[in-house]
Amino acid sequence: MGRTAQSWLVLTELTDHSATALGVVTALQFLPAVLLVPVAGVIADRFRKRHVLTATQASMALAQLLTAVFVLTDTATLSLVYGVTFLHGVAAAIDTPARQAFVSEVVPPRLLPNAVGLNSANFNTARLIGPGIAGLLIALIGTGGVFLVDAISYAAIIGCLWGMNAEELRPAPRQQGPGGLRAGLAYVAQRPLVLLIFVIVFVHGTFAMNFQMTTALMATEVFGKGPGEFGLLGSVMAIGSLAAALVAARRDRPRLRTVVGGLALFVVADAAAALAPGYVAFAILLVPVGVTAMTILPTANSMVQLAVEPEMRGRVMALYFAIFLGGTPVGAPVIGWVGEMWGARSTILVGAVADAILVVGVLVYLVRHRGVHLDLAAVRRATSRPVPTPEPEPDPTA
Repeated sequence: MGRTAQSWLVLTELTDHSATALGVVTALQFLPAVLLVPVAGVIADRFRKRHVLTATQASMALAQLLTAVFVLTDTATLSLVYGVTFLHGVAAAIDTPARQAFVSEVVPPRLLPNAVGLNSANFNTARLIGPGIAGLLIALIGTGGVFLVDAISYAAIIGCLWGMNAEELRPAPRQQGPGGLRAGLAYVAQRPLVLLIFVIVFVHGTFAMNFQMTTALMATEVFGKGPGEFGLLGSVMAIGSLAAALVAARRDRPRLRTVVGGLALFVVADAAAALAPGYVAFAILLVPVGVTAMTILPTANSMVQLAVEPEMRGRVMALYFAIFLGGTPVGAPVIGWVGEMWGARSTILVGAVADAILVVGVLVYLVRHRGVHLDLAAVRRATSRPVPTPEPEPDPTA
């Protein structure tokens, strides 16, 4: 809801449909993911993740509350939105690796692919419901009201964190002493599979995963639609994403061929959406776009988490999301500029072309470098570990 409201605020209330301004605000959301890689990874490995997540969620709630106040008091400017967006991005940059690594503390290794898939399904359920509700609420209570509702919603997340039974968690060994980003980079450099996944998520995240911006441009510029229809596009796309996430949750083991095959199918679906003749056709084609996009990401996430030791997982996941999200500060303004020069459809075609080149490059790499299969063996071992049987409670009457 917050992202939908932010796109609408920038496009229609603070600018006259400026794709460049929307690209900048999108970039500022993700720039901290690059800047704070050393800090975010070390925090995730050194401190209790539940405590870290409580602090970051509260900080993001505060950022959304500030935006709501600015909009509701008619003091919002593009500069203020840029600043608050960056602060929100700082909290999110610290939150993301801790949150992703926390999944592996909730379930045993054998169930991690299923847990990551369910996590994605949860996320995409919110994406399915949120944009549509945001579009209706923008029309009913205004953009500022949506930001206020979003800020209040963080209380539910914090309540869930502290409603957990801490004794049932499987906390990873916490990092002791020095060994921040340099140790994480050295660790990743020795794992060909992790490096390959990093390249895939960087290209895909930089050029193809800018739907917040591209669907806004298509809805307003190409089809001339209002906030309700714009919000509906996000919900329609999330139908496909949710379906793919639920399928991913059923897989017993993540596979590299799933990632590469998903990329190839994404190219076809994305290009078809870019060339859609009308709003209805575009909305329908967003379903396979969502399916293929969400086939790639949970599988890549699971493979990285299973290929690394628990005590390194926070730093590796910080690098993973810095690679995945950190390309957006480069890609979003470029795609915004492309939209200004050649129209909204070209912003989607950029992603299709980039992923097509990526698929060819990955296939060539796999033919020439067999070392990646050593890392795949580690993933297979991790998903084959039995779930430990808890010791029975002693009988006090014995």
